[in-house]
Amino acid sequence: MAQTAIFTLTSELHDEQAVDAVTKDFLGSLGIDHAFKGSDYTDYGTHTLNLIFVRTGGTEGIFKGLFPLLREKSARPFYLLTSGKSNSLAASMEILSYLRENNLRGEIIHGKPEYIASRILLLEKAEGARKKMNGCRLGIIGKPSDWLISSHADCGIVKQRLGIELVDIPMHRLLDTIAAIPEELPGESSDREIIRKSLPGADRIYQALRAIIDQQRLQGFTLRCFDLLNTVKNTGCLALAKLNSEGFVAGCEGDVPAMLSMKIIHSITGLSGFQANPSAIDPETGEILFAHCTIPLNMVERYEFDTHFESGIGVGIRGYMKTGAVTIFKVSGDLSRCFIAEGTLVRNQSKPDLCRTQQVIQLSDKSQAHYFLTNPIGNHHIIVPGCWKSVLEEILAE
Repeated sequence: MAQTAIFTLTSELHDEQAVDAVTKDFLGSLGIDHAFKGSDYTDYGTHTLNLIFVRTGGTEGIFKGLFPLLREKSARPFYLLTSGKSNSLAASMEILSYLRENNLRGEIIHGKPEYIASRILLLEKAEGARKKMNGCRLGIIGKPSDWLISSHADCGIVKQRLGIELVDIPMHRLLDTIAAIPEELPGESSDREIIRKSLPGADRIYQALRAIIDQQRLQGFTLRCFDLLNTVKNTGCLALAKLNSEGFVAGCEGDVPAMLSMKIIHSITGLSGFQANPSAIDPETGEILFAHCTIPLNMVERYEFDTHFESGIGVGIRGYMKTGAVTIFKVSGDLSRCFIAEGTLVRNQSKPDLCRTQQVIQLSDKSQAHYFLTNPIGNHHIIVPGCWKSVLEEILAE
């Protein structure tokens, strides 16, 4: 089913057959999949992207009459598509001015067919991502780790702008759930005895987190994972790697902004992204080394088990992601700031004195390296394969 629906505004003063012919040629030149709704606005607002095609001039009054109904049906911005024929651009500008006077957002989509098509496809991706996030429940299991002194979130703003509900879950609930799960032989194995002995416990953490996801109806969570080191003598690295690959967002250290960044990324790409922190930065070349002890298993070509770096216990993941284009992303907890950079994963490495998954990334714009040294949004950032800067900017533009 088409994600984009096109509704029309047409003045009765214009010849209907002539307008229909222009419409057919114009929409055909765009080459986009769409559902043509004409002047029937019954299901306006129910599609991923709802476009109002201003076909002629003299339609301002028609729009004003429809306006109360349209506002009731959708709170999204008004996207006014126009070919420029029959004074349609002038009418679109008058309509957009009216919307601005009413403190509402809108945009005229106009230009060459190639530009219009690319703009519609970008808006479709962004609106689709918003739709996926709306109504999501993300858990905060335990509070953010003590060292994450700037990694909290404004629940009200997150709910208002992204439609995401943040759910506080006490750490004892996870620990009680782990204690109630019998230890069994896991599906994974290792040649190293220290890891082999830790795998059953790591599997219990995975099962407990999966149970909490079901109980709380979560689409994801962030975990105060370092508390597990002293309580169950294990780590959540393997559990997070598996849950992320199963379609949930699973973040580390109770970092709420990082979890939100992962959820935004997931809504676009279907991947949670690699939550990592910079371990070394070359501000002159724009090369950055990122590292962490877990990575979604569906993001790597292969992986190995190791111990958790800081503690030397449990099960950490050393993942090797395919080299190539990547995007680095982070949003602040009140959604007032974001960092987006595109670059290239030039190599994976496996030095023993770092968190186990290690990626060396060359920024496309080396000057962006200074952000990490002068104005960072916390330490964790999210890395995902591909180039997603434009759609991320669109989602966070409001």
